[in-house]
Amino acid sequence: MGNSSGDSRQTQSGTILHVDMDAFFVSVELLRHPELRGLPVAVGGPGSRGVVASASYEARAYGVHSAMPAVRARRLCPDIVFLPGDNQLYQEVSQRIMVILRSFTPLVEPLSLDEAFLDVSGAHRRPDEIGQLIRKRVRQEEGINCAVGVASAKFLAKLGSKLAKPEPTPSGPSEGIGVFEVPVGQEQAFLAPRPVTDIWGVGPATLARLSRIGIATIGELAQYPLERLEEVVGNAHGQHLHNLANAVDPRPVIPETSPKSMSHEKTFPRDVHTHEALGTELVALSDSVASRLRTAGVAGRTVTIKVRFGDFSTITRSHTLASPVDSGVVLAREAKRLLEEVDVASGVRLIGVGVSELEDPGQRQLSLEDADAPSWQDVDRAVDRIRDRFGTEAIHPASTPDAGPRQTGWSRPG
Repeated sequence: MGNSSGDSRQTQSGTILHVDMDAFFVSVELLRHPELRGLPVAVGGPGSRGVVASASYEARAYGVHSAMPAVRARRLCPDIVFLPGDNQLYQEVSQRIMVILRSFTPLVEPLSLDEAFLDVSGAHRRPDEIGQLIRKRVRQEEGINCAVGVASAKFLAKLGSKLAKPEPTPSGPSEGIGVFEVPVGQEQAFLAPRPVTDIWGVGPATLARLSRIGIATIGELAQYPLERLEEVVGNAHGQHLHNLANAVDPRPVIPETSPKSMSHEKTFPRDVHTHEALGTELVALSDSVASRLRTAGVAGRTVTIKVRFGDFSTITRSHTLASPVDSGVVLAREAKRLLEEVDVASGVRLIGVGVSELEDPGQRQLSLEDADAPSWQDVDRAVDRIRDRFGTEAIHPASTPDAGPRQTGWSRPG
């Protein structure tokens, strides 16, 4: 039931994802302290009043966990290495991760620096496939691992990500499955044997009350009469526990704010050294960004390309248009113009396209250049209809090496 490689024709997939970084603060620190890999490491204050903010899986094997006093952590694991926190760095990495998540859907609800809910109901790929792609991109672009839960509701997706994580051992984390899916229709069967402590809101006090009436598992809680449960834990809390035990969690994913930008990037297995090859990638990336803009009902004025070289140095180039656009052809044209200003001879590791200053596309004004150009809005609408009906691979952009606005078109596979 938890294997994400199952056939989607047999079980319907949920559309809520919970993405959670593995030991986030420690993972970020190990990128600049690779010599500490494999050792028990904690981020936090090592003094008598210090607290563990994050612990490596090697430290967790000794019982060390976040919010634990540093003194106790040292008693449990005398060899633990404490590193001071760097909140600014963690926020910067978190912001980049959230950009990655928003490249899959604009419906991203951050819970903290290292976790978020996603609603991927509008995506063409299966949710478990999206989960694997997210894990791959976060690993490639930020060098850290994450776990993904897939389900029909937030509560279940968060449980799924927990089960997808590695397990701590003294020799290092045992590999987790990465993506755990709770199939639609099997939610209660999945929950029934699990301990009631897996439910949000069951702390020590509530657990003690439930234990007194003989409830240890979620299945037992689900079958317990609601009226009697409310007498034990109170009306509001009783209703809350009863709903979650029966897999009832209708809360939608609510983005923290409307997306300020949308982007898409590609990391190459080998450095690319020519404008021609990079231009071809920009066409595909621009098409992807434009499709998501139209799905979200927005358009953008500022087009940005991101270029990361083989030595990991990174530059951006931007251009602000007179009117907001959501056309892949127009974005590709602008992105290629920006790329021409960049010397790529040393080799490019990553290329990206982004659009910002998002607004209602109805504010678009027709320019003289637009008046003499093909009606790309009509083309884009036709492409969207084809993809909605036949899938994203039914049609894709094609371009010649020196594609300009009239040399970029559409082709069918095969």
